[in-house]
Amino acid sequence: MFTASPAMADEAPAMLSQQHGNILWTLVAAILVMFMQAGFAMVECGFTRAKNAGNILMKNFVDFAAGSLVFFLVGYALMFGADAGGLLGTSDFALGNADATTEEGLWTLTFWFFQSVFAATAATIVSGGIAERAKFKSYIIISIVVTGLIYPISGHWAWGGLAGNAGWLEGLGFADFAGSTVVHSVGGWVALAGAIIIGPRAGKYGPDGTARAIPGHNIPLAALGVFILWFGWFGFNPGSTTTADGTIGYIAVNTSLAACAGTVAAMLTAWMRFGKPDASITMNGALAGLVGITAGCYELSPAGSIMVGLICGFVVVLSIEILDKVLKVDDPVGAVSVHGVCGALGTLLVGVLAHPSYGSITGLVYGGGTSQLMTQAIGVGAVFLWAFGMGLIVFKLVAVFFGVRVTAEEELKGLDITEHGAESYNGFQIFTVE
Repeated sequence: MFTASPAMADEAPAMLSQQHGNILWTLVAAILVMFMQAGFAMVECGFTRAKNAGNILMKNFVDFAAGSLVFFLVGYALMFGADAGGLLGTSDFALGNADATTEEGLWTLTFWFFQSVFAATAATIVSGGIAERAKFKSYIIISIVVTGLIYPISGHWAWGGLAGNAGWLEGLGFADFAGSTVVHSVGGWVALAGAIIIGPRAGKYGPDGTARAIPGHNIPLAALGVFILWFGWFGFNPGSTTTADGTIGYIAVNTSLAACAGTVAAMLTAWMRFGKPDASITMNGALAGLVGITAGCYELSPAGSIMVGLICGFVVVLSIEILDKVLKVDDPVGAVSVHGVCGALGTLLVGVLAHPSYGSITGLVYGGGTSQLMTQAIGVGAVFLWAFGMGLIVFKLVAVFFGVRVTAEEELKGLDITEHGAESYNGFQIFTVE
């Protein structure tokens, strides 16, 4: 049982009360973000085919389980350990500095848990972008590298100062409050690299290169996942204060308004372009708004948040279409567009729409000049080069040494049977385990 030290006993009761409130709020927020893993699993599962449902679920379990372990052993130290030239942390592996008999140690343990669920989020974005054709064992390696190396190092650049070890982007004044770029774009850019290396699913493109739709098997399941993610985002964004104070209220308002605007914008854009208000695109519009506002949820006004949602909801539709039809990148769930593109866009919009009455910076629209926008662009570009570049390297190495794609026969039968030896929907498949 925890016993207060003499030094702690001397602290003012109000200060201790605030510290305990911060720990409680951060813990609750972390639990909400952990529940987002279920949301990601449902979205990815619903947007893909029934024969691969179990494989998707297994990848999401691995992202959180193996990812949390490697983030505990290595990733947290690289992200928040003692600074080495602004590039990475170099100490405190396996939380070696956490002393559960002190308030500081208890906070470190709580903060690690909060950050671990963010690391898992970055990794799980990748699984959707390469769904239905990746080898499970190879994916485990990739997931571990994302949570243990790729995410923590660029995370240190922007967030190392949260533990007193500021990285080089922080030194420039880069602002990404809850991770549009630090978390979401990292996952999106690694997913883009993976989709390029692994190639499109069989039958996705015709002989003339025309894109063919491969509908998901369960849109209601995907809708449930989107609502779970929306719910969990109230831990993701307000929880990033790690402080139980009044700012969590307006951050929650900004978060939800952006999601609402993204939903409406994507629905209307799809309606105008395709003649029907497509359900899957509308759902991705909600996620686009959430991803877009994550960087500026602390810095923007509610009106600015609506603007971010509208822009991201519009852009995500165009991005999905361009990737699919022009660039021939097969992304079954829209992970690259939602997380990569809208994460970068939302981060840039902080430099445009940051309101002087909120947060700590002023955007271009409110007379802040272009300096913050340029800083945002540097951060977005640096993280893209790192995450996409490392993604290409890791996927290529895994492909060479282990193989990254299942065989054509395995893909046809479905990964549930061929990779895991079981059907997700027994009796509903053409092929069986018998």
